[in-house]
Amino acid sequence: FTYDPAKKVLPVEGQNNILITSALPYVNNVPHLGNIIGSTLSADVFARYSRARGNNTLFICGTDEYGTATETKALEEGVSCRELCDKYNSVHKEVYDWFDLSFDHFGRTSTEKQTEIVQDIFRRTHANGFVSQETTTQLYCEQCSRFLADRFVEGTCPHCSYEDARGDQCDACGKLLDAVELIDPRCKLDGNRPVVRESNHLCLDLDRLEPRCAEFVKRSSEAGAWSANGLAITNSWLREGLKPRTITRDLKWGVPVPLAGYESKVFYVWFDACIGYPSITAAYTDEWERWWKNPANVKLFQFMGKDNVPFHTVVFPSTQIATGQDWTFLHHISVC
Repeated sequence: FTYDPAKKVLPVEGQNNILITSALPYVNNVPHLGNIIGSTLSADVFARYSRARGNNTLFICGTDEYGTATETKALEEGVSCRELCDKYNSVHKEVYDWFDLSFDHFGRTSTEKQTEIVQDIFRRTHANGFVSQETTTQLYCEQCSRFLADRFVEGTCPHCSYEDARGDQCDACGKLLDAVELIDPRCKLDGNRPVVRESNHLCLDLDRLEPRCAEFVKRSSEAGAWSANGLAITNSWLREGLKPRTITRDLKWGVPVPLAGYESKVFYVWFDACIGYPSITAAYTDEWERWWKNPANVKLFQFMGKDNVPFHTVVFPSTQIATGQDWTFLHHISVC
């Protein structure tokens, strides 16, 4: 088959249009063989097969760059979040180029396109009544003037008295923790003792979207022959019943929330990461909607490790449903 990465690939009516995504690798590390085998290499094999069959095929991927882990790694390395993402995006691309992975485009999520598309999806979801508010209790550092994510807090474990327990888990006894449970908590950024404050957050009402999500899962898993482990993980979420999930965080590095009263917050990375697929496609072509809002002519194949399954089979499809738009939905999921 002929493969010319310089040629823009767009759907053609009447042809088999295959859209392939590989799970977006997180940007704060160097990819290892497990990452490559688990999603990028398997997706590449299928992309080459699809092209060889004569299908009109687009294969995209990119680095997932927002969130607490990026802020934490940037602090460790003494650089800005942007500098960190630039460094590791380049490292990732070099590794995948060495493996000769045949991406039509390898992009990233910390772009203006990502902000534009995430905010548009949120506005539509909010306007359609699928966003609610909740108030949470969090630790706030008065010295830093910020609420502290779990990774920015350390203290004494209330269960085993280990003095360097993290805000989400104690490495000594293995207990999961809430940061406000820590004894003598301290801010990892400056060592000061934080105070307890309330913070308002926004939630995606997955409980109200569950019936339509379940219909999508049944229809798509049968038509697209989902891998057994992907379907089992998805059904376990549906059996337990979907609950509202917070979609905002008190961070600085991320997509800003375009709603009055939430100007200091960003979207939680699990909400905006899957939207990276459309935004990376938008960085590839201004006609990205011909791929992502064209369910009659495009089939979407997604490759990932098992930890990412619910975000691709439950959360993102529910978000697509909530917008009320005619999105291209997942057809087949391959899980390593």
